[in-house]
Amino acid sequence: MSVKIRFNSAITTGLVLAKVGHPQRDEPLQTSKDICAIAEDDQETLCAIFLKPFKNLSGHRFSHHAALDQHEMHCLAAAIFADPACLLEKGCDIAKRLYAKSNHPNIKSGDLCMCLIRDIEVNGELTQGLCILKSESVVPFLSISTRDGDLLLSAEQGINPDKIDKGCLILNHQPQKGCHVLTFDRSGTESRFWVRDFLAVVPITDSPFLTNKYANMAVAFVEQEAKQQPRTDDAPPWGACSAAHDALGYFEGKEKFSLQEFEEQVLKTPEAAARFATHRAQVEKDQGHRLEDSFDISKKDVNKAKKKVSAVIKLDTGVEIHLKSSLAGKPDAVIERGFDDAKGMKFIKVFFNQDVSV
Repeated sequence: MSVKIRFNSAITTGLVLAKVGHPQRDEPLQTSKDICAIAEDDQETLCAIFLKPFKNLSGHRFSHHAALDQHEMHCLAAAIFADPACLLEKGCDIAKRLYAKSNHPNIKSGDLCMCLIRDIEVNGELTQGLCILKSESVVPFLSISTRDGDLLLSAEQGINPDKIDKGCLILNHQPQKGCHVLTFDRSGTESRFWVRDFLAVVPITDSPFLTNKYANMAVAFVEQEAKQQPRTDDAPPWGACSAAHDALGYFEGKEKFSLQEFEEQVLKTPEAAARFATHRAQVEKDQGHRLEDSFDISKKDVNKAKKKVSAVIKLDTGVEIHLKSSLAGKPDAVIERGFDDAKGMKFIKVFFNQDVSV
């Protein structure tokens, strides 16, 4: 069962800040000396900024090979939830952990913000959350201020809330199972550094997660298979995209996923099934966990996968035709191919009712 999370009533209660350098480049770690109080007028704005990146993310949980009471991040978060007064101490410990894990040469230094948030609604109950955000770049912005009755313009450097690089939201929900953790990393999908080394979390393999993973795997696999097929002159240029829609059609028409049934109805041949098994094994290895062979299909996540599928027809004359996801599976309704004898070139004819670009 998926977890329903609402942020409508959430309130920020305190901040701990840090500047996390790179230990291999002799860059220091600097942490707050006191809790940063949040002015009442800034509560709503800051809370919206902190929580905006965590909408519609798949859940994770802390995991340890021995026991959760030996998991450092789980213990630090639990201590803060039990006694919010220790936010400064434990927040600085979190910054120290991140600093210690930042040894890879590709890891960037950045600003860290840790915020304790109360009254987040999880499955109808209010709970606490610990939000951790890391920004690895600053951007210039203009500020207009008033001084002595006149207006002044100044250029400053700051963090763009829409371009925060990494983040996690630890919810005090089912702590005995490792809490419910939402996480993102703009630099790459579930990077080893942020997800595994620093947070040490694993995905919660519920219906939405498995639907999303298998749908994305299926699309990637059948698109690659279609591209490797021998190309003929009369073959449509959107074959890979049509194959992706055919794969997603299986998820649309079923309530429950069965790997065996998927192989028989979508992959069809033992050779394709074997190649898909190799593809799935690589995904499992990269993500560090096994994927179930049977689960309930989440229709919401099937629709998300469909929106990601689009067709781009690239021609050797430098022209590209982009089809929206709603047309990517049935381009023949608006596109016609042919050959012009006079020019000795192929052509694509596009049908439309109105030009909506102006």
